[in-house]
Amino acid sequence: MSAPEIVQAAGGYGLVGLGVGLLAVAALGLIRFPDAYSRLSAVTKAATLGLCLTLLGVLVLEPSWANAVKVLLAVALQFVTSPVGGFALGRAAYRSGSPLSPGSSYDELGGRHSAQDGGAGGDDPSRL
Repeated sequence: MSAPEIVQAAGGYGLVGLGVGLLAVAALGLIRFPDAYSRLSAVTKAATLGLCLTLLGVLVLEPSWANAVKVLLAVALQFVTSPVGGFALGRAAYRSGSPLSPGSSYDELGGRHSAQDGGAGGDDPSRL
């Protein structure tokens, strides 16, 4: 193996390792955090970055135009869909009455929406 191939392999495996490490941190956060909102935050952020780093590492290990297009498309879709999905799940958890952890001292939506109304008023923009 030549020096550039060694650097390429080290960089690719390093990115894959970082990505897998972030996915492991996301899994640990899913287990350890006290409420649904903290869990969603950990999984959405760490898993998004972890997957993107893993895909970029694979691209470094197997460079080609076809792989570059596939990886860039997958990364773009991940950056678009994961935050939107996390937001939708967090909102659904809040509207269904999922409790905040006792250590949470800030509820931005407190008083503007109650879980007792069963989601009624969801179409009213003033009750967001």
